[in-house]
Amino acid sequence: MERRERREFSVRRTSNACMQQRLLREEVLCLRSRHFSHRFEIPQSGIMEVSMKKILDLISEEVQKGFEKAGYAPELGRVTISNRPDLCEYQCNGAMAGAKQYKKAPIMIANDVAAALAGSEVFSKVAAVAPGFLNLDVREAFLTSYLKGMESHAKFGLEMPKNPEKVIIDYGGPNIAKPLHVGHLRSAVIGESVKRILRYCGHEVIGDIHMGDWGQPLGLVITELREHQPDLIYFDESYTGEYPKEAPFTVSELEELYPTASKKSKEDEAYKARAMEVTYKMQSGVRGYRAIWKHILEVSVADLRKNYANLNVDFDLWKGESDVHDLIPDMVAYMKEEGYAHESEGALVVDVKEDTDTKEIPPCMILKSDGAALYNTTDLATILERMNTMHPDRLIYLTDKRQELYFEQVFRCARKTKLVTPKTRLDWIGFGTMNGKDGKPFKTRDGGVMRLDLLVKETTDEMYRKITENREMPEEEAKKTAKLIALSALKYGDLSNQASKDYAFDIERFTSFEGDTGPYILYTIVRIKSILAKFKEQGGSLAELELKDAGSGAEKALVMQLTAFNSAMEGACAEIAPHRICAYIYDLANAFNRFYHETKILAEEDNGKKEGLLALLVLTRDVLETCIDVLGFGAPERM
Repeated sequence: MERRERREFSVRRTSNACMQQRLLREEVLCLRSRHFSHRFEIPQSGIMEVSMKKILDLISEEVQKGFEKAGYAPELGRVTISNRPDLCEYQCNGAMAGAKQYKKAPIMIANDVAAALAGSEVFSKVAAVAPGFLNLDVREAFLTSYLKGMESHAKFGLEMPKNPEKVIIDYGGPNIAKPLHVGHLRSAVIGESVKRILRYCGHEVIGDIHMGDWGQPLGLVITELREHQPDLIYFDESYTGEYPKEAPFTVSELEELYPTASKKSKEDEAYKARAMEVTYKMQSGVRGYRAIWKHILEVSVADLRKNYANLNVDFDLWKGESDVHDLIPDMVAYMKEEGYAHESEGALVVDVKEDTDTKEIPPCMILKSDGAALYNTTDLATILERMNTMHPDRLIYLTDKRQELYFEQVFRCARKTKLVTPKTRLDWIGFGTMNGKDGKPFKTRDGGVMRLDLLVKETTDEMYRKITENREMPEEEAKKTAKLIALSALKYGDLSNQASKDYAFDIERFTSFEGDTGPYILYTIVRIKSILAKFKEQGGSLAELELKDAGSGAEKALVMQLTAFNSAMEGACAEIAPHRICAYIYDLANAFNRFYHETKILAEEDNGKKEGLLALLVLTRDVLETCIDVLGFGAPERM
């Protein structure tokens, strides 16, 4: 990611630094975590007392009662989903684990527990199988009761945390004055989904883009602008009047400046020196240079907002390096005074190695030998600012996985210098690279780095082509639908992979309506919507539908997939793993499509049964749409 490029900028002490450093030290030592508490309770319903715990927990509790009734330790009754679905739906291996403890053959224990569970309202089958397994099938009525609980409660009965966290997620990280490219996709897509998942699961979450808006690249851009337009009044340091409100450049013109300036600075030492001087003037507050910087920021942010909006990505905070620049001198003074920082070869560093380290962890550099701050410094100042102003319980960062050592140093330094409290959670998610089908970093056809807006356009154009080839649709609707499906293709194609792994971008596969793809998920949702729309056209009312006890086969398999929603969402939240939601909805979509092909729905002659099936469709639609929403995309009404 570009955001984590090393950037340098000058730091100047203020005249009241001594007083400010004492205040800073007091603030740092008095940081407090903030917690919120409320309970989320689910009313009881159905044939037995069904709270909206995870379905697997409820089943395990029933088996644990069986173990206890048979005279064995209840903790042996932990149930898992069967790895042999042809034999049973769930299984318990506790009798195997208890054999040594009770000096009994496992099959004897399993038989005792099976007998104790006879007549259970949860199980339709409990079979003890040699050498000591318990094979379990659940009653359709129990599953239906659980579904009714999901249907009637907020968030399908997902259990809310007793102590919700306040979380800040640092993702996006673009540099201003530069266009977004494909390297920015993963941070934006993964970060947005993580933010939505944590919010859905009951936490207070703030997303911060944290732009690169203050370092040497800005000095280069302004230097090159002066080369092109030397007569701009911004460069007349004797000028005292008001500056124009409109920027003297467009975003396209702005984006052409940095590549040229960067190339020149590598080839021309004098040019590089001028750029460093310009950077110093900008950061020191010289009016004209600061005014140009503000124009660059405004033009860039307006363009960034538009491009991120096209990805359905939204940040709560649009902060950057510049927001913490003034905190750095006193933070550095605090680290010196408290004995955390010391000089090493002229640079100011904080030692972060620990006795238990099995590999070398270099010191965290705070200032270079010339007094210039590094990005380490900015990140530490940002942590300080966030703790002082927002008091988060947890900070989550998303960047390229190659920056693991960098974040290890920064987090250790933040803890050692007490910029965070002992209870503050610091998490880093390192993501892999989006590659082309050849396994190499994704490029344009001519070998350049592809702009992100071009990638979105190409994917949208491909979806538009497929839509208009397969059916007639008004042009505006086709364009809107193509945009929705393209977004699902891009986001699901990324999120369905574990974040840390590299993946190959394959536009043909990602835009396919078959297989593990976003368009396949949307096609499933639209299929459900189409059936429900036909039912309404026939005079039916969705509001009057009521779930009935599930049948066997494909219908029961669909019901069982629906009951796994809470477990999937809770797991994705706990592991910060959007790919778990993707895996869940792919299985759910497969279960529905099998059910759809094997079941008469609208053609069902028994009205009561038909309405029960349609109620199941409504719940399936709602669960799928909830899941794609936390992944960051939506579904059209038709395709």
